Amino acid sequence: MKVLLTGRTGQVGAELQAILRTATATDRASLDLADGDAIRRTVREVKPDVIVNAAAYTAVDRAEVEPDLAMRINAAAPGVLAEETHRSGALLVHYSTDYIFDGSKRAPYMESDATNPLGVYGRSKLEGEKRIRASGCRHLIVRTAWVYGRGSNFVRAILRQAEKGAALRVVDDQHGAPTWSRDIARVTSELLAKRAEGTFNVSAAGITSWYEVALEVLRLGGYNAEVMPVSSKAYGAKAPRPAYSVLDNGKLRAAGIAPIGEWRGRLAEHLKSAA
Repeated sequence: MKVLLTGRTGQVGAELQAILRTATATDRASLDLADGDAIRRTVREVKPDVIVNAAAYTAVDRAEVEPDLAMRINAAAPGVLAEETHRSGALLVHYSTDYIFDGSKRAPYMESDATNPLGVYGRSKLEGEKRIRASGCRHLIVRTAWVYGRGSNFVRAILRQAEKGAALRVVDDQHGAPTWSRDIARVTSELLAKRAEGTFNVSAAGITSWYEVALEVLRLGGYNAEVMPVSSKAYGAKAPRPAYSVLDNGKLRAAGIAPIGEWRGRLAEHLKSAA
């Protein structure tokens, strides 16, 4: 199986590259996803059986002031990849987000639930999903949430602040499940092995708040930093976020794939592996 992987230096992409050993992998320097012609050229040169699009514009707050760029990377680029996938008969694997929901449900979101993104980032990711489906290509869309792993993310930010001895202000009224990128890559490989298609939720088990995640990161890291819980309004982030975005993984279980374990245990395993 010949695989073309985009976003090889990202949190999920780096883990996928370690699993998909036959992959031709690109990063931002070798493939600019804002350039549709470059995407077409690369796909036609590689002639992959599977395209795994792990690249994305993920700066949630910055997207509010860079909507055009967010849309080019998160919506237009997947659309071009989908067109090329449909033309060649390949399979497109694409990653989406819990931020396509508005958080009003207060029960784990299923793949079939109505979407209503609150900000530019969520709208751009939802538009990417729509363009993939509209293309008629064979596709596997993996929706995940609160991703952490290598590189910049919430877990790393908490550890950096703790190392400086700084007091922390962390939002306590947004609820979800932090998900390790290595687990996302593992489940993706299992979905590929089963030749699964369609849309699947892939996230860690459990429910928590960013504030509780911060406390757990500090506990596991052995830090005794001051953490102040604050509301989303008081925190003042530029982009609105869903207050509740837990994902239901029942469809994954029905496909015969073991869902990701409880978020605390997976976080502990991640920090142990990164030590």
